[in-house]
Amino acid sequence: MRQFSFSAFGRLLPALGLCGLILVPFSGRAQQLALDINESVSSIDVSVKDMYGRQESGKVVITQFKPAGPGPFPVIILSHGRSPTNRQDPPRFRFTRQVRYFVSRGFAVFEPTRIGYGAYMTQFDPEDSGSCASKDYAPMAEAGSTEILAVLDYARQQPYVDAKRVLLVGQSVGGYLTVATSAHNPEGVVGAINFAGGSGGDPEKRPGNPCAPQRLEEMYARFGQATKMPMLWIYTENDLYFAPTHSKAWHEAFVKAGGKADYRLLPPFAQNGHTLFARGPEIWEPIVGEFLDKLGLPAPRAAQ
Repeated sequence: MRQFSFSAFGRLLPALGLCGLILVPFSGRAQQLALDINESVSSIDVSVKDMYGRQESGKVVITQFKPAGPGPFPVIILSHGRSPTNRQDPPRFRFTRQVRYFVSRGFAVFEPTRIGYGAYMTQFDPEDSGSCASKDYAPMAEAGSTEILAVLDYARQQPYVDAKRVLLVGQSVGGYLTVATSAHNPEGVVGAINFAGGSGGDPEKRPGNPCAPQRLEEMYARFGQATKMPMLWIYTENDLYFAPTHSKAWHEAFVKAGGKADYRLLPPFAQNGHTLFARGPEIWEPIVGEFLDKLGLPAPRAAQ
């Protein structure tokens, strides 16, 4: 697989008397690298199928972050959501504010921009689940899981990671795909966190009511039958994509089928609780920290 990395250049900058941030161009737009958390960028090619059975290879851009030092560090694969209107922005996903928390806990974080998004967005969209009246969420789960597992395989090859301590984390569609990937029980994955996971939501046309929620319930039940690892699910009372009625039903289906997940329904956040992961780290960090402690994953580095 063809890969490219800017990490070596990033390490060279302090020796040249340069510090702070460097720029990485994507399709004519520049994004800055956060050197304080050792950000670097690479890519892999992954082959997936869409809901119509078409198979194509696409580029998955992986934004990487890590603590200082050689490691080995436990790993987080962090999966992004899906805009209902614009899949091209951002050119690559990088939740730096959220990642700083995980890096402070001692994690190396791998954040893929999946096929069909960002600067390499193509007409081929493996996460298209059809019209609202005829949703099929299974192909999305399979394609997304294939990409996440490929990124996990890439992460395992890095010399600074501890491949036996891996956590899957995702928000919105990324949360749904995190649960789907967990059902594969990948080697070394010890837990997963689902932030407001689901699909088919539209806060403007159908606030709180996603398309075909019962089909998502069926998918979560299927995942629950297979998943062995413990999970944390975080939702809010005022999620305009997925109201509590739906997230509770999904969790119940998952657990009834055999899955293990701690469901946390938090109070309303801002105007739309679906934004909690992005805008409210100070709220979810203590909850996540408690979950990480139970898993025996590293404490904040300052406390070590």
